[in-house]
Amino acid sequence: MPTWGWILIAVAVVVVIAAIVMSITSKRKTKQLQSQFGPEYDRTIESADSRRKAESELAARQERREQLDIRPLSTAARERYTSQWQQVQAQFVDNPGSAVASADTLIQSVMSERGYPVDDFDSRAADISVDHPHVVENYREGHRLAHQDSIGKGSTEDLRQAMRHYRALFDELVEPDGDADEATTRGRDDATAGTSTRTERAPR
Repeated sequence: MPTWGWILIAVAVVVVIAAIVMSITSKRKTKQLQSQFGPEYDRTIESADSRRKAESELAARQERREQLDIRPLSTAARERYTSQWQQVQAQFVDNPGSAVASADTLIQSVMSERGYPVDDFDSRAADISVDHPHVVENYREGHRLAHQDSIGKGSTEDLRQAMRHYRALFDELVEPDGDADEATTRGRDDATAGTSTRTERAPR
């Protein structure tokens, strides 16, 4: 076989190996992102033009998160915020709309103290999705319902649901050890249990 033939074979082998390596790397990246983001991975895939764009977005969130100095709350801060949340829930009885607005502000305060930027809602949700992927959708839905109320298209029931969604994220943010896995279960349970069916009552 002439020399150029061997060269072609060598090039073909290199190309095949490179393709295999890229495939393995891509699958590994996909598994890592799925493990990291859970349901948020599926949501991002569904809303993106392609899997590549979705995974690039999620990877960018991870990189941004790695640049942040996220820290747990001190015991005093945790107790203070928990007390403030109880006051917000009590406020719901007389003024549901104001209570939901206060809940949103309180969550931003907790995020800020823990080290998350609080520039705009989309950025906040993206940052939260890295550490708390199982409740970030609660945050989005609570925000959506609160916005509906702000433009006169909400109801007391919508506001009650918004408070429940906000509560799920709040519980994770104030976790003593910052363990998202344990907090996820607790947040989902608290968001669905012990809530009165009467819309004039504050959510528990």
